[in-house]
Amino acid sequence: MLAEWTALVCRELGIDPATVDRDELLDLTKEVAHGVTRPAAPLTAYLLGLAQGAGTAPPGTVERLTALARDWERATAETTGDE
Repeated sequence: MLAEWTALVCRELGIDPATVDRDELLDLTKEVAHGVTRPAAPLTAYLLGLAQGAGTAPPGTVERLTALARDWERATAETTGDE
């Protein structure tokens, strides 16, 4: 079902499905939902899409955002002194 939905959305948006790394994007949203907060997952995906559409997302952006989400709890503990 996910493959069919992805193909349908790509067709509706005029996106070549071969350019979409669905698993990488799902990993990103999973890490954001669990590491930051659930509502941040769709927001992050949307912002990533805007950046990619505008051509401002550098190579490796998905990997960088995923790493930021994985480190979010530690990073925020360091800045608030909650370690």
